[in-house]
Amino acid sequence: MKLFLPFLFIFLISYSVFAQGRKVYFSEAVGIHIPKYKKKAKKAYRQDNTQYAEFLFDSLVKNHLSGTYIDNFNINCIGKTKKCFNDYKKPIYLTTYASWCVPGKGEIPALNELAKKYKDKIDFIVLFWDEKKNVKEVISDYRGYIDIVYVDELKNKDAYIVKTMKHSLGFPTTFYIGSDKKIIHIDRTAKLPFTDPFEKSYNLNFNNLSSGISEILAHEEELLSSTPFTLN
Repeated sequence: MKLFLPFLFIFLISYSVFAQGRKVYFSEAVGIHIPKYKKKAKKAYRQDNTQYAEFLFDSLVKNHLSGTYIDNFNINCIGKTKKCFNDYKKPIYLTTYASWCVPGKGEIPALNELAKKYKDKIDFIVLFWDEKKNVKEVISDYRGYIDIVYVDELKNKDAYIVKTMKHSLGFPTTFYIGSDKKIIHIDRTAKLPFTDPFEKSYNLNFNNLSSGISEILAHEEELLSSTPFTLN
């Protein structure tokens, strides 16, 4: 028994280290935590308590989803040859949409401006959960610095991942992702009443997106600093 205890202790320590070092993927974390979140969020919205519903979303992201890794899944990229999410090697700005979603007045112009500025450092992707013909009707305002991809849920073989991505958090939802595919932050796209002036909408979206992009760049600096330096 005395000989067994040290081996048991070593095993438990090794298992703990392994468990802590294992990558947790977004689909896995959502599968565990989304049912409880949805139940509470639906109740909050029924009671017209949007402030608490937003708190629940922020808590879900902060405590369970940030720090997970985005799953690889098949995509169709309009005008380009990328076939799956892991084809992107830079850090990623990803917004998920549907063709029937109406963007705010300043939303796309703000994104175009930031994509132009950071295109050499970050891949900008707008993902539509829709068929190609529907997507092509709504993308004319996006500039060439932004990849337009679509996923037809009925045809995509990665059904579970697609279902998780599409139906868990709703859309539009924005993911800020490192080059290591680690999710740095998740946010819901800022919305204002459509009657609000363009400048107000533009500034709100520009500032929100800039904040997320800053988090991506900070993460990349951290990755770079933690990479061992070797002499050739």
